[in-house]
Amino acid sequence: MAWGMFVPTAHAAAAGCQVTYRVSSQWGGGFTGDVALTNLGDPVTAWTLKWTFPAAGQTVSQGWNATFSQSGAQVTAVNLGYNGSLGTGASTSIGFNGAWTAANPVPTAFTLNGVTCTGTTTPASPSASPSRSTAPSASPSRSAGPSPSTSPSSSAWNPPASLVQPLNEVWAHYESTYNQLYTFRNYGWDQVMAGGGQINYCVRWDSSAHVTAAQRDQIHAALGRQFKKWIDVMAGHNGWPYPNVPVKVVGWAVRDRSTLEWTDSSVDVYVNNIRENAPQCSEPCGRFFHQDGNYSGCPGGTAHHYDMSLWLTAGMSGGAGGDWGQRIGSEYYTSNLNSDNIHILLHEIGHTFGLDDFYDWTPTGQCCFIMKAGSATSITDFDKWMLRDWWRHLKSRWGY
Repeated sequence: MAWGMFVPTAHAAAAGCQVTYRVSSQWGGGFTGDVALTNLGDPVTAWTLKWTFPAAGQTVSQGWNATFSQSGAQVTAVNLGYNGSLGTGASTSIGFNGAWTAANPVPTAFTLNGVTCTGTTTPASPSASPSRSTAPSASPSRSAGPSPSTSPSSSAWNPPASLVQPLNEVWAHYESTYNQLYTFRNYGWDQVMAGGGQINYCVRWDSSAHVTAAQRDQIHAALGRQFKKWIDVMAGHNGWPYPNVPVKVVGWAVRDRSTLEWTDSSVDVYVNNIRENAPQCSEPCGRFFHQDGNYSGCPGGTAHHYDMSLWLTAGMSGGAGGDWGQRIGSEYYTSNLNSDNIHILLHEIGHTFGLDDFYDWTPTGQCCFIMKAGSATSITDFDKWMLRDWWRHLKSRWGY
């Protein structure tokens, strides 16, 4: 984890930022990196983030939410048109897929707009307010709400005795590393609540393979079944209000309309809107871009908005997940449409609800569970209780 500072502008504005770098997925020779930026100083209209990989063989191969380039070990990420402006306290997130050889250590030195990141705020003048620093953030966000005024309720919390210690270790880890743990407002939990117990998706079809109407429906159904596996964990537990959370796919994004072999209007189709070198569903319709719920610019209005994207990429191994949705290989997904457990997708949906990876540590007494990549192919009891622990700590924000 690392955090840093924004460069002062020409008029000596107060500057400062928080930068969190996280390896969200890792596999043999490859990994996914997530970087969260929070502006702590005066508003900025553009940013450039740089870091140097500490080990030979670490490279960026494909990124999103920024334009990436690399010279030797140094990586440069430049904002896109929609996320260059960051007000005070505003956040954005970027990510990438990369490669590694002998090792994949986390970078520790960052610069933002040319200034070494220090985790402090530089005031406009010596008489300005004292600098402020923060710990690394929980996950990418665009804004943070007020902290809860009271401790979360622990009623109806009854995990097996053997899981109490490891669950406490996991939550203590969250609290020590995620400074926006309680204030981040776009977890999967927030999205379900905002939708009144329903989730809308848009599919980013990052492949040249053709899709029939029957295959489309299978893709939708498989997504719904995998999402339901996590919701079933919560049904009837500790005041959770929804016995089921229907998943509705409202759109598809493609490079070439001819790859979609249907003519009906059951879903919106977005053609050749390219972002992060992949088809992008309409940004005015996306919750990630409009967390205030204002979809006035979305063709068709709120009913056509999507909370998350299912990003299916040809040739991809492993996956990535967050508040924006999930990304996995298109071949892997389509070859598992009838599988009971699409385990990479299950893992990435877990990230959407806040669950972490466990690459560098293992909770006491636990060896194999879906959120420890590669160790399980289905949701285990430990995964279930980790998910329920999030509800226990966050449910007060919705009055439960």
